[in-house]
Parts: sequence; C-alpha cells; structure tokens
Amino acid sequence: MDFVLFVLKSFFSMDGEKSNQVMLEVHQKGIGVCGIYPFDIAETKLAKVQQFVEQNEHPLICDLQKVD
Repeated sequence: MDFVLFVLKSFFSMDGEKSNQVMLEVHQKGIGVCGIYPFDIAETKLAKVQQFVEQNEHPLICDLQKVD
C-alpha cells in the first residue's frame, strides 16, 4: 500500500487524501483511476511508472484506457 501511495503522489501529483482514496479503491476493487490526460502524456506517465515498478520489483500493474 505504501508503494502505491508513493507512485500516486510522485507520478500523478496527488495529495495525501486523494492518493489514499485511490489506493483504497485499487485495494478493494482491483482498479482505480489515476487521472485523465491527453494520450501522449498518459503514455509517458505509463512508461515512467512501469519502469519504476520494474526497477523496484513490485507487482503493481498500470494500464492505459482510452476515454471517448
């Protein structure tokens, strides 16, 4: 849970309360929304998070979904 909070704060600029809400949503439902961004920015954030997760050997999965 601490790792997820760190990722949300560091990569998505969430404050303590918002990051805690999203972390609990991920913990309880298995999925949560980190933000809505233009596609190129979302791709960049996804790549950075995935690289960080791999470097830290953490099982966190981050995905990108297109919103119409």
